[in-house]
Amino acid sequence: MKTNYVAVVVAAIAYWILGAVWYGVLFSKPWMALEQMTDERARSMNPVLPYVITMVLNLLIAYVLAQIILWRNGNTAGRGAAIGVILWVGLIGPITFTTYMYEMRSHTLWAINEFYSLAGLVLMGTILGAWKKKTA
Repeated sequence: MKTNYVAVVVAAIAYWILGAVWYGVLFSKPWMALEQMTDERARSMNPVLPYVITMVLNLLIAYVLAQIILWRNGNTAGRGAAIGVILWVGLIGPITFTTYMYEMRSHTLWAINEFYSLAGLVLMGTILGAWKKKTA
């Protein structure tokens, strides 16, 4: 099987939208408080560049995840989601938790930030696993 680039782009956009909902709606206030982020500091940020960079990085994540899904024959929504969970449980969760622990950062902040990546990997894995490339 070959990489489905349309699915990669859609998965990246879905993760980007999830980030907007996650940090803009669901966890905005607690995240800002735990990061000691003021409204003034947030407004001083470049209004475009972080969003562009995030989309580029999401495309990279989706592409790599698509390669792992292809390699592991994760050609269903469930298998794609499971691969996302396995990657998070075995790599991202432990690595980031260790960093937060040594930095003595809040476990709540870790949960907000890292469960977002778990949800994102599951979302992207589901899309990439389920999306069948049409054969001509």
